[in-house]
Amino acid sequence: MKPIDVLGLSVETTGRCPVLLLREQDAPHRVLPIFIGAQEALAIASALSGESPPRPLTHDLLAALVEELDVQVDHVEVTEIRDGTFVADLAVRSPSGGVSLDSRPSDAIALALRVDAPLFASDSVLEEAGTTVSVRADDDAIDEDLTRFRAFLDEVEPTEFETRRGTDEPPDERRD
Repeated sequence: MKPIDVLGLSVETTGRCPVLLLREQDAPHRVLPIFIGAQEALAIASALSGESPPRPLTHDLLAALVEELDVQVDHVEVTEIRDGTFVADLAVRSPSGGVSLDSRPSDAIALALRVDAPLFASDSVLEEAGTTVSVRADDDAIDEDLTRFRAFLDEVEPTEFETRRGTDEPPDERRD
């Protein structure tokens, strides 16, 4: 397993579907794009921006349960791609022991962001679906990109994450 970070969210241009972008922490810093649902994109965007809704959303509720029930989210692992669908495991631990739960990556990551749990991806997933992206090494350019991305998160509207009309499925077969 390789440690990964959430690089951000994007919207696929032709189908206007949300894409979660994960990035390998170590070289070669492969980027892993995962098509996700609109609600999960909103939950992840909310966690990334640090916003707290007036009433808890599903992932906020799960984070509250984790805290109240003395459970710890150890980590999330994006483990495989099965029939074009990403699969993840949510590793949790309680006083009675640990367990690994099958999960969609977007749900597990939305929860992990709220409880500050680390993220991982298997080598096979990174090899199959990851891609290297040329990155400018200029610190000023990186800071500028981060500022633009944060501004995007502040201004993004939930309607921008709607899936194609008439279907719940994104146009790409690789989804969670």
